[in-house]
Amino acid sequence: MTRRLAYHPLAELELNEAAQYYERESSGLGVAFLASVERCTEAILKHPEGGTLLTNVVRRRLVGAFPYGVLYRVAADSIRVLAIMNMKRRPSYWTRRR
Repeated sequence: MTRRLAYHPLAELELNEAAQYYERESSGLGVAFLASVERCTEAILKHPEGGTLLTNVVRRRLVGAFPYGVLYRVAADSIRVLAIMNMKRRPSYWTRRR
C-alpha cells in the first residue's frame, strides 16, 4: 500500500523558514536543505517504521547534513509530518501537534 505524505501547517512553515534562513546564509544552501528534507521524507515513505520512536506514535528521522529532524506519525493510509525540528532548540515544543 502506498501512503500519502501530509504536513502539519506549522511543520510546513518550519520547513520554509529554515530553507529561507539557509539561503540567506549562503546561496544554494536553502535548496540543498530542501533536497535533504525531500530525501528524508522519501525514506520515511519507503520505511515508515525506520524512524526513532519518540513517543508511542511519533517517530523521528534525521535530515542528512543539517541539524534537523522530521517528526511524523504513521497512519494506515498516510504519514503526517508534525515538525521539521531544529535539533538544537526547544526539544518538546511540537508535542501538542496532531
